[in-house]
Amino acid sequence: MHDSRSWPAFPRAPSPFEPAPTLRRRLLGALAVAPVALAAPRLACASRGEPSTGFRTLAFLHLHTGERLTVEYFSAGQYVPDALQAVNHLLRDFRTNDVAEMDPALLDLLHRLREATGSRQPFEVISAYRSPRTNEMLRSRSAHSGVATTSLHMRGQAIDIRLGDVALPRLRDAALSLQAGGVGYYARSNFVHVDTGRVRHW
Repeated sequence: MHDSRSWPAFPRAPSPFEPAPTLRRRLLGALAVAPVALAAPRLACASRGEPSTGFRTLAFLHLHTGERLTVEYFSAGQYVPDALQAVNHLLRDFRTNDVAEMDPALLDLLHRLREATGSRQPFEVISAYRSPRTNEMLRSRSAHSGVATTSLHMRGQAIDIRLGDVALPRLRDAALSLQAGGVGYYARSNFVHVDTGRVRHW
C-alpha cells in the first residue's frame, strides 16, 4: 500500500502544537486559503466512534511541501466545510497537486490518536491523498514496493505520519489500540500508516 523506500529523516517540527482558536477567528498555515464566512454552512457529524458535540482541532506539517496548517475542523457538533477544504488542499498529492476529499473519519482518527498519545506537536505528513497516476508510478518502481493497486490513499482514507514528540513504536501502539482501521509500521522509513479501512495491521 505504500512506497517502501526509506524516506529521508526530515527535521522535527520546532514549534509545539497549540490548540487553535475557531476557524472563524483564524486559519493558520502556509496555505493560500480564502477568507472564511462567519456563517459557513456545517456538515452533519458522520464519524464513527466520536461524540456528536464538541470541538476538534488538528495541526499538520507536510514534510514534502513545508506547508503547515492548524485548523478547527469540527465545531459545535458539526464538520466545518471551509476547514475540510483547507485540509484537503494540504493533504493533496504533492507530486501532481491533485486535490481530493479526505475522509472526515480519518481526521477523527488522527484527533483520537493525538489525544491517546498526548502529543503537542503537529502531525508530520509523509503521504496522504495519492492520485491513481502517482500510485501506479510508485507501484511500478519495484515488485516489492508494497504499494497496493487499490490503495486507500487514492480514496482519501489513508495517511502516513509521525509525531515529533512521540516515539514511533508508541505511535503505532496507540493507533492499534483505537481499533479504527488499518495500521502499518514502517520503522526504516520512520512513519506509521493509518487508514479507515478494515481493522488490520502489518
